[in-house]
Amino acid sequence: MGRWEYFLKRVLLMVPIVFLGTTVTFLILRVGPIDPAAAIIGPSGDTEAYAAIRDSLGLDQPLWIQYAEFMRDLLTLQLGESWVVVRGQSVWELVGVYGPRTLWLGFWSILIPIFVGLPLGFYAGLNPNTLADYIASFGGIVWRAMPNFWLAVIFVSVLTQSDALFGFSWGDWLVETQIVTPPDLSGLWEPTQFLGALKAILPAALVLGSASMGNEMRIGRTAVLETKNANYVEMAKAKGVPGRLVVWKHMFRNALIPLIPVITGEAFLLLGGSVLVETVFAINGLGYLFFQATINGDVPLVGSLMFLFILLSVGINILQDFLYTVIDPRVGYDGGA
Repeated sequence: MGRWEYFLKRVLLMVPIVFLGTTVTFLILRVGPIDPAAAIIGPSGDTEAYAAIRDSLGLDQPLWIQYAEFMRDLLTLQLGESWVVVRGQSVWELVGVYGPRTLWLGFWSILIPIFVGLPLGFYAGLNPNTLADYIASFGGIVWRAMPNFWLAVIFVSVLTQSDALFGFSWGDWLVETQIVTPPDLSGLWEPTQFLGALKAILPAALVLGSASMGNEMRIGRTAVLETKNANYVEMAKAKGVPGRLVVWKHMFRNALIPLIPVITGEAFLLLGGSVLVETVFAINGLGYLFFQATINGDVPLVGSLMFLFILLSVGINILQDFLYTVIDPRVGYDGGA
């Protein structure tokens, strides 16, 4: 089996995962403790109004009919409207408002660890048992051990008092933007708007990407140390291959293989970690919207966001398998990766 056949097989295996994930989501929403009719009517509603709302929402229909309609709507991307949080507003409209903020946060929370954690980890692996190696390793362990919610509160406290601590005001740096505010993503092609949106999201991105940064430093160092003394590296050196080419073509490429799940796994942190980080920094993205929908019993909104999260998770797994097939030509052959 070639590597592209292996990749296609992995893509097809994701289809039942989507069905299983959406089925579990439906059972939790319909059989679980969430009562959307009670959330809509409030504590002062009477029994007749409660029954009328359940009937209008189709909650009195047999469970298999509700499941069929639920799956049909999701698979045709008819996500419906919010019942409680923003009653009557389309779910797609809400995703269009809150989604870009989470994507902007996710983009930088992944990019920053890649360009900070990986180089530091590779440098430490190329220079083991040196002062730089000890500093990078110790810093990675400490950074990895900091809880996101604690680090977020510390960042907010420090940056709001940056004038007294560092002699400059974070709110006046580069552009006029408050630190705790959703980033304005309109007109990102303009330098001022880009810097304003970057400054608004940068502290939250550092917090959300902190755990991944520490992981990438630690695993990157270990991977380089393992490949440094591999037989193919020694063979390349014996053939007279230049040292720079040995590092970039042989060592770094093979060291990236164990880092692929770490890098792609960072996106999964957005699903859970972004809720806390967005709340502390008042980003008001999809994590915040999902939290509000859950505590208010907004079933269509919760179900739709869970479906989008499942698609995102599956897409990340497909991307991970694609990167495996590109970086490692052995993937797919002899029935293994």
